[in-house]
Amino acid sequence: MELNGLIYKLPKEIKLLVGTFLIILSAGFYTGLLFVNETSSATPSGIQENYLGNENDEEAQVMKFKKPEKEMLSIVHSHVLSMSMIFFLLGLVLSITNLPKSLKLFLMIEPFLSIIMTFGGIYLLWKDMLWMKYIVMFSGALMTISFTASILIILFQLTKAKK
Repeated sequence: MELNGLIYKLPKEIKLLVGTFLIILSAGFYTGLLFVNETSSATPSGIQENYLGNENDEEAQVMKFKKPEKEMLSIVHSHVLSMSMIFFLLGLVLSITNLPKSLKLFLMIEPFLSIIMTFGGIYLLWKDMLWMKYIVMFSGALMTISFTASILIILFQLTKAKK
């Protein structure tokens, strides 16, 4: 079965359902990024401080403590599961778009690698592998770029007429 370009042949009500889902999904995803910015300033040192605390920093305006292992496991577990589902559903929809195979494959698979690098990196950072904060920053940015590109491509193709 040829999936490439199938998005153009979807009935109007399915296109509306998919488009609405993607807009609401995006609202949740970007709200999560706002939360990350609030808690860690979206900087390598902010990420480190968020998980390892800052009790030795006398100039800190807000005192933070190292997260307990139970909380770290909960964060990693819930994010890996939920984001895997998000990117699986997004990948299914992306699979029916009209894109070059290599670009489509990259946008479908890369987020899963970023999930492992980001949340595995957060856990390893918590285990005092301090250089992981840069991996977390890079993989989180790459995941966001992939998410944004996928959403924009799908929404654009949903609005185009059948070929």
